[in-house]
Amino acid sequence: QVQLVESGGGLVQAGGSLRLSCAASGRTFSTYAMGWFRQAPGKEREFVAASSRSDGPTDYADSVKGRFTISRDNAKNMVYLQMNSLKPEDTAVYYCAARPWRPGPLPLSSLFYDYWGQGTQVTVSS
Repeated sequence: QVQLVESGGGLVQAGGSLRLSCAASGRTFSTYAMGWFRQAPGKEREFVAASSRSDGPTDYADSVKGRFTISRDNAKNMVYLQMNSLKPEDTAVYYCAARPWRPGPLPLSSLFYDYWGQGTQVTVSS
């Protein structure tokens, strides 16, 4: 069982930056694949970024490549999402997600993640 708590959301102007944090419980955090998803009003939840277990590969949605960076600190049971050059279309509730690592491609669909945080609001003004 893993519990996830996001923080770091807020209101920022276009072109600005935010860093989201996700604190995870559990002693086997380093063996979990971690993901960030977002959901804007009236839209489906969409993949943003994912990180395989410790020192594993990462992946990003095309819309955020080059602007967002996912990282993790396994010693602190933390995963981060550094968001730069923010755009109004990045406005959404951002969710942290986790799943036990399994061999194979990094999952990009929310269907494959077992644990979710409560979300943190990110609003980018134009």
